[in-house]
Amino acid sequence: MMGQFKAAFPVDRLYAKNHMWAQPQGDDCFRFGFSAYAVRLLQDVYFLEWDVDAGATIRERQKIGFIESSKAESDLFAPLAGELTALNEELLADPSAVNTDKYGRGWLFEIRGPADTLLSPENYLAHLESVWETTQRTIKGQLNE
Repeated sequence: MMGQFKAAFPVDRLYAKNHMWAQPQGDDCFRFGFSAYAVRLLQDVYFLEWDVDAGATIRERQKIGFIESSKAESDLFAPLAGELTALNEELLADPSAVNTDKYGRGWLFEIRGPADTLLSPENYLAHLESVWETTQRTIKGQLNE
């Protein structure tokens, strides 16, 4: 739960600490998208831009894009190191699938790389519980108090 809101997420994939899901696509390749937790924090996503192109070699935590929503403007960072093999180009024209189909058509990109920094669903849930107090303050605009 996120306060009174349920943040459900599938258990058939891995998760990153930056609140992205990672669905295996074979050969150490993973498709990434925002978890329900991230979408709830962002709320209505309406703009997405990429700083890198498919085929680029990226570092973990490298800035790869930018997103705007009704609640936040934020840089997007790579959840793991490897080769960025695909970007969901459909989202550039209409990023609404991030809001409406976050675990399907709302996927963001694919990366081929090692999954050793990704979390199991159980470990992601423990991570969510550990950051919930900070998240509540962020939601309420009290982070700097």
